[in-house]
Amino acid sequence: MTDVDKAGDVKCDKLEKLLRQFQRYYTINRETPLEPFTAQAEFSAHGEQYFLMKSAVYAQMDSREFVYFYITEELNEEEFAKIDAAAWNDGLLKANPKENHRNSDVVLYIIADMISPEAKKLIKKARHFKNYQFGLHGFSNYRLVTIEVSSGRKITNYQGKPLLRLLSDI
Repeated sequence: MTDVDKAGDVKCDKLEKLLRQFQRYYTINRETPLEPFTAQAEFSAHGEQYFLMKSAVYAQMDSREFVYFYITEELNEEEFAKIDAAAWNDGLLKANPKENHRNSDVVLYIIADMISPEAKKLIKKARHFKNYQFGLHGFSNYRLVTIEVSSGRKITNYQGKPLLRLLSDI
């Protein structure tokens, strides 16, 4: 087995462990993910608040999360810009802002053997945010987490830092 095969197996193993973390609450799509992604996951939740009885509903909220998984040998700044835009734009297309919409978040996980120093800087600076109807119909946030397999280092944008706990055993 060559070093390339070993690195590919390590990346696939990390992806499998990561997808196992999501399988209980998310709908995972591995057969027909959007190009260039390896897999996608989607979460949807609906909540209601009511007064004394369930027929007296005074608040409803819908939350959604769209998660994209990407595997590559070496991540450079051009490739990062392409997949960053693809994940954000597809997540916004799937968002359905309406009266009870609270949030539709987009999350991107990247597993790479090597990440160029320029791409690392772009990852840390990556920020996307969108309000719908001045926030009355909710918002969308963007979270990004990358795993550099060769060093074991995990790099996130500001919004992605809370997701590092999820990766503690990967």
